[in-house]
Amino acid sequence: MHRRRRTALLLSAAIVAAGPFLTACGNEAHPGAAAVVGDERITVSQLESRVQEVRSAQRAAVSDDAQYARTIATTGNLTRDTLHGMVLDQVLQRAARDAGVSVTRNEIQQMRAGLEQQAGGAAGLEAAWLQQYDIPPQRLDDNLRLQLEAQKLAAHLGTDTNQPAFWKALSEASKDLHVDLNPRYGSWDVQKVSRVDAKTPWVREVSAAGSQQQPT
Repeated sequence: MHRRRRTALLLSAAIVAAGPFLTACGNEAHPGAAAVVGDERITVSQLESRVQEVRSAQRAAVSDDAQYARTIATTGNLTRDTLHGMVLDQVLQRAARDAGVSVTRNEIQQMRAGLEQQAGGAAGLEAAWLQQYDIPPQRLDDNLRLQLEAQKLAAHLGTDTNQPAFWKALSEASKDLHVDLNPRYGSWDVQKVSRVDAKTPWVREVSAAGSQQQPT
């Protein structure tokens, strides 16, 4: 994932990760966990609950089943995207804490007020964040905190979120936290600070074996 794209994902919370669904049974080292980040476990049930928040908000925002079906079709990677965001949130918090950076409630409120003014009100902002970034209304403030932390961390480092220095700080935080994903959802690339899909070489091996058994 290019650095510019990763910056856009972070600052807009459009956490996108393409790839086919994996049918791995789970992480045997951490049963019931979708990911382990430092001392924190993100359980599968917590992840599913977060995904359901988005789905519920999407359903409430559309008028008919056909439109909802189209929404589902365009957000097929929602579970992985949501997990990516939950992990990245903790990585960014660790990097910000290590740098002595914090965000106040007042700063979040000020940012939200400015965005609401641009969007024509609170409802407009919530609708835009849901449609564009899959952020449900109840998670909007959390996402704004994430953005503010990223901006303030970059400023503290004397750089911006497009530059290597910023991503190096996140990479170091990611390494310190020993991020471990359930193989069902791929793996965590420390250098890219990103979820990546697990490779499945057995697919090719089985296919090759099958082709060898074909009658001549």
